[in-house]
Amino acid sequence: MAKARTGLLSAADAVPSEEWKTRPSEGRWSAAELVAHLMMVERAVLGKADRIVQKPPKRVSLLKRIHIPMTFVESRWIRRKSPVPVEPQMLRDKEVMLAELRTVRERSLAFLEETRGRNMGEYTWTHPALGTLNVYEWLQFIASHEVRHTKQMREITANLPKPIESLQK
Repeated sequence: MAKARTGLLSAADAVPSEEWKTRPSEGRWSAAELVAHLMMVERAVLGKADRIVQKPPKRVSLLKRIHIPMTFVESRWIRRKSPVPVEPQMLRDKEVMLAELRTVRERSLAFLEETRGRNMGEYTWTHPALGTLNVYEWLQFIASHEVRHTKQMREITANLPKPIESLQK
């Protein structure tokens, strides 16, 4: 998770603050929308994990525990449309959003600390595209999802309108 976050923040640094909410082209996300999406997903995963670990774990057959590898999440070979639209009120200035993203991650790390010593591998729920994941795999999903969107953040930076250079030298 730390490595994925470092990569994302490095890619986000390349987006000028004044271009943070600019979409590189029609139908593409801005850097702000991408970060809002990441926050929404991480909060949703942690919210579900918080709820599910309050109850006894449900037994899941070995066959149902087989899922698509996280390398597919990290790749951008298959484009997926987010099932949940980005909430416009989440789109704020760059530094505000990056600080909020850090707060979301702090909550994820606190969850890991709170559940230390418990077998989180027993608690599962289904991802709509990947299959049944346990809590540890969901946390890996958060990191892999961030790696995927780090690539997208770089695409955003590369495709933002370029400032017109002065013709005088």
